[in-house]
Amino acid sequence: MSLRLYDTAARAVRDFTPLRAGQVSMYVCGLTVQGPPHIGHVRFAIAFDVLRRWLLHSGSEVTYVRNITDVDDKILAKADAAGVPWWAWAYENERAATRAYDALGTLPPTYEPRATGHVPEMVELIERLIARGHAYAVDGDVYFDVRSFPGYGELTGQRLADLQPAADTETDDRKRDPRDFALWKGTKAGEPDTASWATPWGRGRPGWHLECSAMAERYLGPEFDVHGGGLDLRFPHHENERAQSQAAGDGFARYWLHNGWVTMGGEKMSKSLGNTALVDEVVQRVRPVELRYYLVAPHYRSTIEFTEGALEEAGAGYRRLESFVRKAAERVGSGTGAPVLPDAFSAALDDDLSTPAAVAVVHEAVTRGNTALAGGDDATVAGELGSVRAMLGVLGLDPLDPQWATGGNDQRLAQATDGLVSLALEQRAAARARKDYASADAIRDQLGALGVQVEDTAQGTRWELTT
Repeated sequence: MSLRLYDTAARAVRDFTPLRAGQVSMYVCGLTVQGPPHIGHVRFAIAFDVLRRWLLHSGSEVTYVRNITDVDDKILAKADAAGVPWWAWAYENERAATRAYDALGTLPPTYEPRATGHVPEMVELIERLIARGHAYAVDGDVYFDVRSFPGYGELTGQRLADLQPAADTETDDRKRDPRDFALWKGTKAGEPDTASWATPWGRGRPGWHLECSAMAERYLGPEFDVHGGGLDLRFPHHENERAQSQAAGDGFARYWLHNGWVTMGGEKMSKSLGNTALVDEVVQRVRPVELRYYLVAPHYRSTIEFTEGALEEAGAGYRRLESFVRKAAERVGSGTGAPVLPDAFSAALDDDLSTPAAVAVVHEAVTRGNTALAGGDDATVAGELGSVRAMLGVLGLDPLDPQWATGGNDQRLAQATDGLVSLALEQRAAARARKDYASADAIRDQLGALGVQVEDTAQGTRWELTT
């Protein structure tokens, strides 16, 4: 395998050699379903979907695990504020996450375990850590003893002596060290009984970091190839995962990969900062495939600044590729035969998934294809079409893929309808402004005959399609 990936633990690009030849095991941290996902939340899903597709194209079998954190402090607090059961709140937002993943064309995971479904594995892991002297119980809580694990801090290149307690770690006098983190949280007053499980240390629920270690081992074994997630998970989440798993005797992840942030106004996109763009909302005004292109085109480790202008520019770039594919397919047919990926495209993805270089290769092929279309060179058109579709297939962007072909056409039709109705209403407004009420009424009546109901309100003219 010629693939090279940037390993966060090594802080360097390394040759990727899977534990078992031809088989790749990946665990990627999914979402904590406290609310519907925004663009920043789903960038990880796109980044690791491209890696998975490239591995599959290269002939590897891939076991891809993406978890769901469906119980934690924020979920309990938000559900309580909304007056609904915590599990109902979590499930509603889990469905929103699934909608986002599906809308953006990510392949479904091999397994998608929920934290609440794996408490027995977590209890067993805690028992191993206590037996090995790496964890201790206090009044129903169980903590990991960071000083018992000499390698703590190595993933993120930090010395234990320099570390402060993480922002998500409670500090109290019962800890042996303020930097120790919770493996198990005893039930607190006011928390619902349904959000706790019986254990040897009393009723409670899992700590955030514990669940991923337990589920990764459950589905991938004590050692696996790739652990991925967003850049913000490096510390404390992934540092703590690595520490507790290795302290329990597991080899755990051999490569650590992290994607960059999506920012808005120069700040990381975050619900707490109020600078978010929800996926459900964005895909109402932008085709999902164009949003995917927007997230795929930059390097996965780069920072993306979210602006409407950048989104529009990405959409225009994708439509150029799409236009060639559709015109070429009309000319020579959509069958791709057995196309060979350009060496430059393969080299780009083998170089730490350099999608900017890979996308540039696609555009170069489209330029050649458009020249061939204009010149009537159908043989070249067919060759470039096959190559372009193969490359876009690896990136999850093939316009003729059923994922995009149907939904894309429907959305384009909706956009065209909106534009044409708006144009007609502008003409009607101009007619009314010049007091040509007969023409204005005729436009309204013609729209009505087509199933478009027009209503004049104090806030302006509104329209809707009648059933």
